[in-house]
Amino acid sequence: MQDTRETSARKHDILNGAVMAVILTVGMVDIIRYIILGAAVPLITVCVVEIIFAALSYTAWKTGLSPVFLPVAAAGAVLFFTTTHFETTMFNSGFAVQAAAASVGTAGQIRRKYALRKPSAAAILAGAMTAVLALGAWYGNTAAARGIENTARRSVWAVPEQYDSRECEQAGTVEELTYQTKAYATDGRDVEKKALVYLPFGYDETQSYNILYLMHGTGDDEEYWLKTHPQNKIMIDQMIARGDIDPLIIVTPTFYVEDDCMDDLDQLTYSFREELRNDLMPLAESRYSTYAKSCDDQGFTESRDHRAFAGLSRGAVTMYHSALCGSLDYFSWFGAFSGSRTTADYFQETIQSEEFSDYPIHYLYVSSGNFDFALPGQIQDYKALTEIEPRLIEGVNTSFDIYPMRYHSIGSWHLALYNCLQKFFIR
Repeated sequence: MQDTRETSARKHDILNGAVMAVILTVGMVDIIRYIILGAAVPLITVCVVEIIFAALSYTAWKTGLSPVFLPVAAAGAVLFFTTTHFETTMFNSGFAVQAAAASVGTAGQIRRKYALRKPSAAAILAGAMTAVLALGAWYGNTAAARGIENTARRSVWAVPEQYDSRECEQAGTVEELTYQTKAYATDGRDVEKKALVYLPFGYDETQSYNILYLMHGTGDDEEYWLKTHPQNKIMIDQMIARGDIDPLIIVTPTFYVEDDCMDDLDQLTYSFREELRNDLMPLAESRYSTYAKSCDDQGFTESRDHRAFAGLSRGAVTMYHSALCGSLDYFSWFGAFSGSRTTADYFQETIQSEEFSDYPIHYLYVSSGNFDFALPGQIQDYKALTEIEPRLIEGVNTSFDIYPMRYHSIGSWHLALYNCLQKFFIR
């Protein structure tokens, strides 16, 4: 009987050791891949995660207490589904392997109990200190960013609380703009669509205003920025009232065209160019007071320094395809939040073509959360663009902010809007 128990315990140790080896090996591979990717914030993040995973796995192996693998299994599963998108990227699939391995290790002790051995104090201490320092840094920096007073400052941690926690006394208004367009991606039929328009407090038709076209992401609509998440409007009101940014007009359209292209939405990120130029802009800028002296090619080109386009997720892809690459003659300020999917070849074919090569790009603001599934692709596309495009100089008229502890969600995009508004329309 004793021999049987010892044999079973040895098998259990071998299983735990194998589980630990898988988790550590995958972790090392992931760290190497992030080193190659070449971005400091995600590299530091994955190093912290893997150190914690390694400490827990080593402790589970050395003590014989397999349930210590459970936090690794849970965290690995959460990180996999947060940082992976089956349609676009499996860059972080290593988290799934680690979660599966840790689950096997946890299951190994469900029915049997083994005598515990002395835990590894060093491993426990290393994991605990890493977790405490990481969470402490996140909490401390976020609290500091939330506590900023008086004037807006760019932040990679959080929007200051005073900018989105209470309604502004000098609040702007939001109107609906209905316009006629066509199904440019499919059969060209007539379609009626709607956009929301933000007008700043004290809007005066005798003055000219900068204008920002702001696009939502997959599965949302034109109400996403200003109504679904009203903290964005409150923040904009506060920034204008405090004098952090000049009053501006914001138009939030949608790239959806009824039920068209539901099996390939990327078509709409290209075809929106025609809708934007032919239908939306002429109506919006004839109805509201922008710098365009006429709503035609000449008027929009001459006023491009006062016009921006930004978007999130597939809205960021729309920005690249329909605004930066498709309408550089009409726009000079751009924002891409958690989305890209645009190759260097396409940039060369479009913005470096004879049609667009002479137009300056005043600013390209790119952002993502460090747990965002879009991040690896964004980094690769951003590097490819800045390597081939001499008009974009890092730290001068383009930047890439990676937000710690953020993922593909409104928390990241609210912060992105706050940051990019402080970059746009500044000469």
